[in-house]
Amino acid sequence: MQIDLRSCSLGMELGSTRIKAVLIDAAHTPLAQGEFTWENRLQNGIWTYPMEEVRQGVQAAYAALAADVRAKHGMALPAVGCIGVSAMMHGYLAFDENWNLLVPFRTWRNTMTAAAAAELTAAFGFNIPQRWSVAHLYQAMLNREPHLEKIAHITTLAGYLHFLLTGVNALGVGDASGMFPIDSATGQYDAAMLKKFNELAAKQGYAFDLRALLPAVLCAGADAGALTETGAKLLDPTGVLQPGVPFCPPEGDAGTGMAATDSVAPRTGNVSAGTSIFAMIVLEKPLSRVYPEIDVVTTPDGAAVAMVHCNNCTSDLNAWVNLLAESAALCGATPDKSALYETLFRLSLQGAPDCGGIASVNYISGEGVTHFDAGIPLLLRRPDSNFSLANFMRAQIYAAFATLALGLDILKQENVALDILLGHGGIFKTPGVAQQYLAAAAGVPVTCLETAGEGGPYGMALLAAYRLHRRDGETLADYLQTRVFAQAAGETVTPSPADKDGFAAFLAQYKTALQAERALM
Repeated sequence: MQIDLRSCSLGMELGSTRIKAVLIDAAHTPLAQGEFTWENRLQNGIWTYPMEEVRQGVQAAYAALAADVRAKHGMALPAVGCIGVSAMMHGYLAFDENWNLLVPFRTWRNTMTAAAAAELTAAFGFNIPQRWSVAHLYQAMLNREPHLEKIAHITTLAGYLHFLLTGVNALGVGDASGMFPIDSATGQYDAAMLKKFNELAAKQGYAFDLRALLPAVLCAGADAGALTETGAKLLDPTGVLQPGVPFCPPEGDAGTGMAATDSVAPRTGNVSAGTSIFAMIVLEKPLSRVYPEIDVVTTPDGAAVAMVHCNNCTSDLNAWVNLLAESAALCGATPDKSALYETLFRLSLQGAPDCGGIASVNYISGEGVTHFDAGIPLLLRRPDSNFSLANFMRAQIYAAFATLALGLDILKQENVALDILLGHGGIFKTPGVAQQYLAAAAGVPVTCLETAGEGGPYGMALLAAYRLHRRDGETLADYLQTRVFAQAAGETVTPSPADKDGFAAFLAQYKTALQAERALM
């Protein structure tokens, strides 16, 4: 059956390990998808991605999407109703006035801005984590980096891709809130903090107007430009895709996760779990004080959100699964990787609720919540532990949620109201397993929707659909609740007392293991 492409929306997200594109119809049903696999690399002590790989990956993901449309629907893809792009939040992309990159992309994973983050937090009275763009900029000032002489623009990865495709230098407010604090009353960068930053920069000898360096801020649903001829050729070098397609504001992966899980209203929250893991809890009232472990960012429509962001989630887990696959290969078996993950995840359910005396620290890189500037993965077990494969796998998945649980404990102390968590990301692809463990870690029911494994690109497609289909006065929360998720299929898991007690026992061991981690630094 032919589909009306002008009523369809395209979402593309540059995640930590995959660049993925998803096309949805007017009923918000996924029609086709495409992806490209990539990985960050440590170069000269900096976690980065080459910009040429951004172009290559975007083209490959789009080409795969177009091929999927042709295979499933017998159609070319000359146009769609609206496009939106998203990517990993935070980090540092600095350009000169001609948009030439001045230094290699510094991603969210880097923990190299401790001095800047601490000074800005004290000056603003607002937590500025190390991964925020403004922390990277100010650290460059403290380090007297020569590229600052030419700097004219800073943006995020999503903002840069949006500029390449549309020529518009703008960000969605959610992504912008990970660059610099947002005033929720205005939906723009906080004016008083901008002034303070300029004063601090002047003391360092830099006469900067920070606002002039930052992208414009747009709320969800706003007009964010249209696909240019150059952008169309970048996205689709074959020339089938035509310019003129409207764009919605580009967003960060936190914002797309909130959209994909219908978590933009107060008392809702979601957890995105992949290479990194973060929880987004929409606040009813401000936190009582500044916490270095808690970011305050915004939803795609500008509401304040408490964000617990952890740099480490599945990287060490993936490394262990790869090792087990290698072991199987030595015995002549070549298991399908997806099947292997599902088998091991389901096996973990047979493990003890406390993992039988096994503790795993999954720190590949530094971790802000627990104040580590670098990471060393560790596996520890007591002499009397039950070192079974089931317990081992359960410990690995528990570890993916452990640091997040420590951050959520702070919000519990603040009496932040939370009725339910929505889980999404690759770790939830095996139904019911990681979801059960997250419920135990957070102490609240956890729901995973059918799209849980692909929250990011699907969420970006929904934000594009909101830009395309929203009615006058229709809020993003209303649109999602009534027109997208009213009949959404999902599974909810309520934490059992045994799992809650078991995770608490594991977390106590995890805290002890962190002492060993720190001793090795």
